Amino acid sequence: MVNTTRKIGYVLQRLGFNMQDFYITRRTKDSEVLDLIHKLRPQDCGINLVRIGSPGDGGYLIPDDFKGIEYCFSPGVSKSSDFESHLADLGIKSFLADYSVDKPATVRPEITFDKKFLGSFDVGHFMTLAAWKDKYIKDYSGDLILQMDIESCEYEVILSTPDSLLDQFRIMIIEFHHLQNLFDPFAFRLFSSCFGKLLQHFHVAHIHPNNCRGSVRFGEIEIPEVMEFTLLNKRRVSSTKPQRVFPHKLDVENKATYPPMPLPKCWYS
Repeated sequence: MVNTTRKIGYVLQRLGFNMQDFYITRRTKDSEVLDLIHKLRPQDCGINLVRIGSPGDGGYLIPDDFKGIEYCFSPGVSKSSDFESHLADLGIKSFLADYSVDKPATVRPEITFDKKFLGSFDVGHFMTLAAWKDKYIKDYSGDLILQMDIESCEYEVILSTPDSLLDQFRIMIIEFHHLQNLFDPFAFRLFSSCFGKLLQHFHVAHIHPNNCRGSVRFGEIEIPEVMEFTLLNKRRVSSTKPQRVFPHKLDVENKATYPPMPLPKCWYS
């Protein structure tokens, strides 16, 4: 391995690359990556998907099963609050959090904002999902929605959140970042632990690649760098069958001016 690394380094240097910008490691076994992808393949849970939010970035496909839900937690505030505003029109209040902005794009009574980052500990401008929930609805035991886009911090948040709280969410929409790192053995262990924790309680109901970034491919395995996962709590599902048709008729590219990014076939067929 050492000699191979040196040879690769020599070739990269001859091509003009600075080796201080690279770290070379073995790639995760294809069988391990494919096994995880198989577990994450979207399932038809017997509930139609509807689009909540904007027709492009800021809109998501979720199961039409939000009757009785009163609250949504939505960390990561962008230039649009169309998702939360749409939920407000349906009678669902949202809690938003993001330290990088001063207020949400839409201000209305049903939306509460915290200038904090979501993380794995409570200190300074970071807070945990459990502390955030306890701040506003500590004794609330009903189902919740989570919509999370926090630029790769989603892994630490999920791994640090108690199972009992995760199971309280009926629907989760999570944008997972840097998924190409599944080909790196260390990142693979971290990411697969995160997905494994979620799969104890949830079925994957839909996956939508974000076309703002590209994908990485080795052989028949292709992994988009950023994808939006819709998850439905297993408590709400009586039976499942594989989803075979992608994109969904309600799917819309996140960036209209960028090339489309369809879900690679290894993720569903």
